[in-house]
Amino acid sequence: MFLSVFDMFKIGVGPSSSHTMGPMVAAAQFLDFMRKSPFDFHGLRASLHGSLAFTGVGHATDRATVLGLAGFTPESYDHARAEAVLEQINATGKILLPDFNPLNFNPKSDLIFDYDHPLPGHANGMILMATDAQGDVILQETYYSVGGGFVLTEAQLAAGQDTDQGPPVPFPFKTAAQMLEMAEQSGKTIAQMKAANELSRNSHAHLKDGMARLWDVMNACIERGLTNDGILPGGLKIKRRAKAIHDALQAERGLNISAPHVINDWMSTYAMAVNEENAAGGQVVTAPTNGAAGVLPAVIRYWLDHVPGATPSKVDEFLLTAAAIGGLIKYNASISGAEAGCQAEVGSAAAMAAAGLCAVMGGTPEQIENAAEIALEHHLGMTCDPVKGLVQVPCIERNGLGAIKAVSAASLALRGNGQHFVPLDAAIETMRQTGRDMHEHYKETSLGGLAVNVPNC
Repeated sequence: MFLSVFDMFKIGVGPSSSHTMGPMVAAAQFLDFMRKSPFDFHGLRASLHGSLAFTGVGHATDRATVLGLAGFTPESYDHARAEAVLEQINATGKILLPDFNPLNFNPKSDLIFDYDHPLPGHANGMILMATDAQGDVILQETYYSVGGGFVLTEAQLAAGQDTDQGPPVPFPFKTAAQMLEMAEQSGKTIAQMKAANELSRNSHAHLKDGMARLWDVMNACIERGLTNDGILPGGLKIKRRAKAIHDALQAERGLNISAPHVINDWMSTYAMAVNEENAAGGQVVTAPTNGAAGVLPAVIRYWLDHVPGATPSKVDEFLLTAAAIGGLIKYNASISGAEAGCQAEVGSAAAMAAAGLCAVMGGTPEQIENAAEIALEHHLGMTCDPVKGLVQVPCIERNGLGAIKAVSAASLALRGNGQHFVPLDAAIETMRQTGRDMHEHYKETSLGGLAVNVPNC
């Protein structure tokens, strides 16, 4: 089993990896499918199903789908250009692409939110269609956005192609138990094994430069969130808080009046800064999803700014270790809120961050596995119930608490010798089973929980 660090951490756009980035990626893939087809196309249609329908507007799924069909991708997203293209499409009912005829597309009639017919493969399903001059569908594909920006066609999902199809890697661990066994036999750390796997597929320069880019984007997102204020879009009128809290924390520095627990406010503020940017549609890094994008960078920033001896040269070790844990969770359970609730998003992010922090603070592979287990165990059962389908309430604060749990989990693990009662594999399997049994109302549909018990406007 191999999932690259660049699969677990993707540079993209908010507010959701599965509901915004995934549909945009699927639409881009459909354009490629059209390019390989011999047909002469004159129009496009799309239908959104399951969670993509129920919370699609709040997660900008409609917008992302249209932009994807217009040739946009998350990695190269340009907000100003996107606004201009959307305005042109709404005004003319045409999508203009250099390698196609003008394609008929009226967002009001050709993009359907189908609340009544969930697709069988995954809660996040969509069907993309291309039509001829008479408006008849002549090409069609079903896509599933399976979390973290990962997209599979119906055939790929049925064939199990969400798992690695490439050549063998040096350390092909599929479980935490295998990971620990390989670490003991090789004498390598988890990060070193993960790096060896990466280098079997990519060059050292690609790996080094790519991880530097990931942290640059994460940190830049924190900085934007700490300097921007105002009201978040979407209608809930949620006020950004990260800047005000950060300003207050800076003003209190050196005054000897702060209680020790104020360090939690620093962690929360870093995480909230990221998720406020995500809620505003800014550039973020999936870690492993957009909805949980604040946890891991907040813990890295906490470590760099507040822990003696921290050094930026070890951020790579943090990211590699975190990606190894995230890969185990995705492979054996899920990182999708629509599939398993927020335990799969913030819970996975906290486990990844706890493992990364434990690693850079000198933890053994056993202590790292323990840290990840503690963090994941204490998110088990967490529902995904975004108010009005927006990645704002409770998502923004939840990332702050996820960061705090991650740091606490790493600290507890470092106080022990790595021996513990509940294995990480058991926690991951429990999360999978809990997600399977969880009612769909609590899996990113906004049909239960906080989403129906607080005012939506």
